[in-house]
Amino acid sequence: MSLRGLFGSFRRPASRSDTENASSHIGWAIAGLGNPDERYRRSRHNLGFMAVEIVAGRHGARMDQRRFKAHLGRCTIDGQNVILAQPQTYMNLSGEALAPLLGYFKLSPSRLIVIHDELDLDPGILRIKRGGGHAGNNGIRSIIDSLGTGDFVRIRIGVGRPPHGRDGVSHVLQPLTREEMAAFEPVIERAADAAEAIVASGVERAMNQFNQRD
Repeated sequence: MSLRGLFGSFRRPASRSDTENASSHIGWAIAGLGNPDERYRRSRHNLGFMAVEIVAGRHGARMDQRRFKAHLGRCTIDGQNVILAQPQTYMNLSGEALAPLLGYFKLSPSRLIVIHDELDLDPGILRIKRGGGHAGNNGIRSIIDSLGTGDFVRIRIGVGRPPHGRDGVSHVLQPLTREEMAAFEPVIERAADAAEAIVASGVERAMNQFNQRD
């Protein structure tokens, strides 16, 4: 599913099939960070949401389950059952959704992939990182605090620092223009590719494949 079709189907009707067999083994969780309000839908802070929607579209998952303060979907990637999540807690409280999610599915934090925007990377740059601190990202800080560890995988989508005279908050929350959205489309698609590659081939191989040099 491309981004061009994303915003017309951002919320799909409920389907019973995706909520059945909840006890079946889940191998990975892929979570995209963002904010739930419509006004933030096309913002830099919601690039993680967009990437998860692409993964969902590619694998026929409906993001229609409402549990753990998140929108959830289920799919299979390379033979592994995956839970997709979009926390609805707002970015700064993302851990309140993801900690109980991992607990319910008995997933180690090392099996959590978090896709998020990153001010410290230039626009269009994508990096996969395993473990580490929060580097000032309040969504990642919340997840670390809630899990009690930073031992999860991050897919970081660069958005760059704001131009002179513009604060960081408005930079990440203001809706993207049509031209800006088009410029971000390739890296959002690449973030979805990277999440699939981590599930299919492991973190190290995905890092070698997707991490870019400045």
